[in-house]
Amino acid sequence: MLESQLPILIVLLVLGTIAKLATVRSNLEPGALARLGPAVLVPGSLRTPALICCSVGELVLAAGLLLTTHPLFRWGTVVFFALSTYVLLELRRRRPDAGCGCFGEVSSAPVGLRSIGRTVVLTGMAVMSVWAPAPGLSWWTLAGVVVLAALSPELEEAVDRLRYRAPCEQRPASESVGLAKLRASATWRSHADQLASAEPYDSWREMCWRFFVFENVNEDDTVFAVYLTGRHPAVRMAVVGRDDSGSMPEYTAVSA
Repeated sequence: MLESQLPILIVLLVLGTIAKLATVRSNLEPGALARLGPAVLVPGSLRTPALICCSVGELVLAAGLLLTTHPLFRWGTVVFFALSTYVLLELRRRRPDAGCGCFGEVSSAPVGLRSIGRTVVLTGMAVMSVWAPAPGLSWWTLAGVVVLAALSPELEEAVDRLRYRAPCEQRPASESVGLAKLRASATWRSHADQLASAEPYDSWREMCWRFFVFENVNEDDTVFAVYLTGRHPAVRMAVVGRDDSGSMPEYTAVSA
């Protein structure tokens, strides 16, 4: 029974790490981290480092639980979840509008009794795992998963997002993501050797498309258009002369 709690703790710590780092990397709109714990409780300039430190700490604990039986990691996990419970209670008291941030941006709903109850259960699981010999699976593991699922509002949030996805033109998409999709495409590989620079000198978004403008070796503009959804998005390319009197008689730089 004792060792059956360890797989749950390890998986949740890893998921928390991935979700927090993905939230930091996604370049949320300004002020978004001000609505997520534990970033809520620190000054603005320290919010991103606080989220990163928290995720790194979770990863270290998960690795320690998985690879060793040293009590330092076992008791460290107890302390982590006990502190998480305290932080959630403080958030509920001081910032009732803020989400727990347990799983990054997905945990943006205001902290409720379910989120607090989950950390209490996890603290208890961590205490039970202190004397466990090694990670193992049993029916107790499944029971623990069921209890935690019932206490996780993030599951409902994820289902709602899948059922009611915003239209493509309203979904956030950073310039770096569009550029990565462009460079992974066959269209880019076919024309990259014709470019004077591998970095675009202008970029803008129109609806579901992100446009990138490069100077090519003929001193014309090579414009790539990348569709922003799908695993293998459509990519279009056009060469536009700078002195062309057609649709772009005069090109003016547009900020991203």
